[in-house]
Amino acid sequence: MEFSVAEITNALGTYLWPFFRIAAMVMVAPIFSSNFVSARARLLLALAVGMVVIPTIPAEMPTVEPLSAAGLLIIAQQILIGACMGFMLQMLFNAFIIAGQIIAMQMGLGFASMVDPQNGVMVPVISQFYLIFVTLIFVSIDGHLILIQVMHESFTAMPVGASGLEPTDFRDLVGQASWMYAAGVIIALPAIGSLMMVNLTFGILSRAAPQISPFSIGFPMTIILGFIIMMITLPLVGEHLVNFSDQSLQMARLLVS
Repeated sequence: MEFSVAEITNALGTYLWPFFRIAAMVMVAPIFSSNFVSARARLLLALAVGMVVIPTIPAEMPTVEPLSAAGLLIIAQQILIGACMGFMLQMLFNAFIIAGQIIAMQMGLGFASMVDPQNGVMVPVISQFYLIFVTLIFVSIDGHLILIQVMHESFTAMPVGASGLEPTDFRDLVGQASWMYAAGVIIALPAIGSLMMVNLTFGILSRAAPQISPFSIGFPMTIILGFIIMMITLPLVGEHLVNFSDQSLQMARLLVS
């Protein structure tokens, strides 16, 4: 059997171009991009996802030599698209990390930090608790499968080609950072209001009864009440995750539409 160069290039491009978009998404998206997931495991996961997704892509792939200038441009575009989609979901998880940092500072546990094994940075223990909690919920509601579905839809909304994301898309992506901080404040808002009232109460108490030391009573009570407030508001975290996941995935769809 003899194959022409055009046939080999077409067959190679059918699997090569989408693989770069999928691999970039896997390398950046949370859970998949964790430090405890090795690069080899991520590569194998990208290959497994590609074997399932690529045969169902309806759009035709461009017939371009992979090592040509046009081929390298297509590779760069696919990597940018996949990385941006994964980054959109990364901001969702960072919103809960920010919420944990705000609550920890209000409780007086801002100094209690530990290494986050997922990102490799120092975060308060409250942030680590929220991150583990929302990761388990995200996996239980099949959020990782929905992310793969959004990736599959992106090949129809933005087919593989030399053209891809525009400069305005990157500006909108950076602008979504404000959404991340706003989401973190919304998550931590019940604890912020409650602990503010607690600190205000101890401030009035220290003025009314100066013999009572707020350092010996206020700090332990603030930490105890902070944990109680966290326990009461913990069911709301799951609802926030579902709502913000829908918003984040919708923003990812709009990014590639």
